[in-house]
Amino acid sequence: MTSIATATGVRVGVDIGGTFTDLVVARSDGRLLVSKVPSTPDDPGAAVVAGLADLLGRASIAPRDVIEVVHGTTIASNAILQKRGARTGLLTTRGFRDVLEIGRIRTPDLYDLAWDKPVPLVERRWRLEVDERIGADGAVVRPLDPATVVAAADRLVAEGVDVVAICFINSYLNPVHERRAQELLRARFPALEVTASCDVLPEIKEYERTSTTVVNAYLLPIMRRYLEALTAGLARIGIAAPLLVIASNGGVVSARAAARRPVFCVGSGPAAGVAGAARLGTVAGARDLIAFDMGGTTAKASLVERGRVSLTSEYEFREGMSTPSRFIKAGGYMLKVPAIDVAEVGAGAGSIAWIDAGGLLRVGPESAGAVPGPACYGQGGERPTVTDANVVLGFLNPSWLAGGELPLHAARAREAIRTHVAAPLGLSLLEAAHGIRQVANANMARAIRSVTIERGRDPRDYTLVAFGGSGPVHAVDVARVLEIRRALVPVLPGVFTAVGMLASDVEHHVVRAHASPLAALDAAAVGTLVAALLEEGRATLHAEGYDDAGIRLELQADLRYVGQGAELTIPFAGDRLDADGVETLRRAFREEYAATYGYATDEDLELVNVRLVATGRRPSRLDFRALDVTTTPAGPTHRPVAFDRGGGLVNTPVLGREAVGPAPRRGPLILESYDSTIVVPPGAAVATDPCGDLVLTLDA
Repeated sequence: MTSIATATGVRVGVDIGGTFTDLVVARSDGRLLVSKVPSTPDDPGAAVVAGLADLLGRASIAPRDVIEVVHGTTIASNAILQKRGARTGLLTTRGFRDVLEIGRIRTPDLYDLAWDKPVPLVERRWRLEVDERIGADGAVVRPLDPATVVAAADRLVAEGVDVVAICFINSYLNPVHERRAQELLRARFPALEVTASCDVLPEIKEYERTSTTVVNAYLLPIMRRYLEALTAGLARIGIAAPLLVIASNGGVVSARAAARRPVFCVGSGPAAGVAGAARLGTVAGARDLIAFDMGGTTAKASLVERGRVSLTSEYEFREGMSTPSRFIKAGGYMLKVPAIDVAEVGAGAGSIAWIDAGGLLRVGPESAGAVPGPACYGQGGERPTVTDANVVLGFLNPSWLAGGELPLHAARAREAIRTHVAAPLGLSLLEAAHGIRQVANANMARAIRSVTIERGRDPRDYTLVAFGGSGPVHAVDVARVLEIRRALVPVLPGVFTAVGMLASDVEHHVVRAHASPLAALDAAAVGTLVAALLEEGRATLHAEGYDDAGIRLELQADLRYVGQGAELTIPFAGDRLDADGVETLRRAFREEYAATYGYATDEDLELVNVRLVATGRRPSRLDFRALDVTTTPAGPTHRPVAFDRGGGLVNTPVLGREAVGPAPRRGPLILESYDSTIVVPPGAAVATDPCGDLVLTLDA
């Protein structure tokens, strides 16, 4: 096997968005080549294969020289949103058939009397009980009855179920019954896909474990088929390199691991951008950041503090604004998996503007997507979008989007806004376009507030890092809404998520339950458990080609106050928890609890789980200090731009991004590059930092 530490060659980052698929090719000499191609929603991998073949051909790179393809995918999240997953059955302990229905007995909004629960991904008729019981201490209370397992499987298969999830009470302590049920199902129906909670989430909490296992089962066939098809497509153009997938925690896993446990990749796309922003901020000297990613369909926000991404151990995937569920419960499908703390709202460049029944202007969450796309694309779209508003206001150059590869039709944008917004509301064309932009900005600011103010953080203390195809177009306006005074636009902002993938490390998360009050912790038992975790982490990374020098192992403890139902995850050093280690954990927990909830007490704590984050550090990962990007700069020109509502048009200089240097330049100014447009309005200035990033400063 070729050692990861010595492998050299061409690496590829791929990010599939709702409108564009972004491709980044990194040569071994540090040079980057980029391309944006329209996404192909019916077959997402088709855009990847065709776009990559074209990019490699134009760069005279042989496909055999590609040694790695790192991929962020929305296949899993889209399957949940569109209810396109597999026909799923559930085997559970007698008496626990309705765990998914009961959930947490909460609502996301106390005063919303019209709220409906999300429809379970498994219909009740396919949630079947079997005779077995494991006690709270892990002992067998009632042996598994194989006849009930076989009978349930016969019924599910007869009714056309494609995949079966198994989740028995207390199996996280003793998986013997789940293992036996798996054996019975696979022996009777070899073609039936089966997933058990002991392989997905061996943790306490029955609802969370059941929901996570069911989501994993629901996604198994579609993710497996997709990754197999993409691998085959890459092979057809001569690429035999391994396919890696970004996980929800921002790390990288193999395609095989992603196909086996797709629930860990539901947040794949947004995670890579945040992880890249964290590494960029460390290099750029800005360790406290708000990552703001505005693409074609959604806008995402996440917090980076002291150079580290904000991780959560659970979140709820839902329509509308998806946020980690530390404070808001029951609004979506519970996923108890490590994930970057990302808030996502349906306000992207392709989001459609519409007027609701009360006569109010709304933007999103419906998107024009890649097909037919915004009206200005000229591909059949007739409804106005945020992109159409930006064309009408002059922010976007109709002949320069994607380096001039995608000409825009300004007349169609004007007609769409005039017909669907301006005329019905009695507004001028520019007023209507400003209204669309302002509503979109307000929606995006709401997502940022959810990861800052609602987490006890003041957004004014952070630098806004704006990326995505439209992030730099809206960055200053969104920053002003939140009174943020500094924004950072990285090199290649429009494809930055794909760039971030090439800066990610391989990560594996392993967890073991160990419930005990800290005051009565058995240090020897914890030491044995920790040793097993460390050995598993090393063995996993050794099998993937990493030597000990390239492996980093971090231990974490899930802690809570005695009697609470939610935990905080706290890192700890060393391979055992002696008296000093326990006291250090107590202090760290109280500090984090106070930062999260605004207060902390001296009450007793209890340990719930011990976790291991096993990281394979990629020596060849992207270095933001040494990027060599070949672009085609826009020529200097001017065009009229409407920056403020009622302010009229301003004849604004339009320059290539390369025209900006370390000396600040005052707005108004429009900067254009292949992958994005950067808007510097009046009252703001822009300069470059030593890494080539653009730093925008706003007047007080």
